[in-house]
Amino acid sequence: MKTEININTDILVWAITRAGYQLHEFAPKFPRILDWLDNKKTPTVKQLQDFSNKVHIPFGYLFLKEPPKEDIPFPFFRTGNTETTKVSLNVYETILIVQRRQDWLKEYLQEHDFKALPFVGKFEEVNDYLKIVEDIRSTLGLENDWASNFKRYEDTLEFITQAIEEIGIIVNFNSIVENNTSRPIKVEECRGFVLVDDIAPFMFINSADGKAAQLFTIIHELAHIWTGKSAGFDFRQLLPANDPIEQLCDKVAAEFLVPAESFNAIWQVKPDIIYIAKHFKVSPIVVARRALDLSKITKPAFFQFYNSYVSEVKFRKENQKGGGDFYATQKKRLSLSFAAHVDRAVKEQSLLYRDAYKITGLRGETYQNFINQKLYSN
Repeated sequence: MKTEININTDILVWAITRAGYQLHEFAPKFPRILDWLDNKKTPTVKQLQDFSNKVHIPFGYLFLKEPPKEDIPFPFFRTGNTETTKVSLNVYETILIVQRRQDWLKEYLQEHDFKALPFVGKFEEVNDYLKIVEDIRSTLGLENDWASNFKRYEDTLEFITQAIEEIGIIVNFNSIVENNTSRPIKVEECRGFVLVDDIAPFMFINSADGKAAQLFTIIHELAHIWTGKSAGFDFRQLLPANDPIEQLCDKVAAEFLVPAESFNAIWQVKPDIIYIAKHFKVSPIVVARRALDLSKITKPAFFQFYNSYVSEVKFRKENQKGGGDFYATQKKRLSLSFAAHVDRAVKEQSLLYRDAYKITGLRGETYQNFINQKLYSN
């Protein structure tokens, strides 16, 4: 005998909207929903389980009297607009995943007597972006022209990521919810976010973005850690929101990647964006942004260059062959530094394998293969 259950239809509508659907879009995918909403039929437990999976909510949410509040605990900045605490479901769940990792790691590090990182919030009361840039470079052990050693800005990104992780910051690169390829994180909504903490700060970078934009985002997030402010951002057209902290962190990223003094000297001799990009080993769009900041080009000229460049990159990406090394991708999604802490906790028997699987999103042999291949392959 099938057990049918009465459900608050407001919860059903909320769940559909939360998943990013309009009712008319969702109904063809799940036809029985219309009968439920019109009170013509009552769902069974199995049907409700199917529904909850379809809209990505915990089964128990369906029995609440009213929808839960799911605001994120930090501001999410939109370019040229005010901040919000509302994001799409995929971004929201990604934030929860990173938060769970951070909560676990902080507790683990505290139990092992790790001390607070001295640079977190060091410039909370300072708005001099040049001082912040100088301190970040000093902390990372970098010279002004540190990027000149690399042939490509992809190499620059890999180098700076490793340097950042070596000082105690975890960096996650991903473009989907954990490992679910059917749940993408749109670049136009989220280029990244940073969860500031004095023991276990975490960065998230949208890996669907171009490498160049990722590089700018990661330095912007570094600045947030130095100012002690968690935030998320979309960085549309590589421009910040109208917020003092966002403006400050944006200046830090620009000066860190393309110092104004060096830029002006080169521009005076050869005002060519592509040439200068090759010199600084950053993307042409970062250089174009710098040219805009320093009044070398107009806003319309910047937008024209930006849109043209992004379209070209998108075309190349769409014509690349798919596939790739799952474990190499997972290395970026998870962070080897974080994976090393998890593996150490498992070996110390302070973390069960079951919990290691949950916190990494990897299961059984996949987890062990990742640990063996990526942590102990060298």
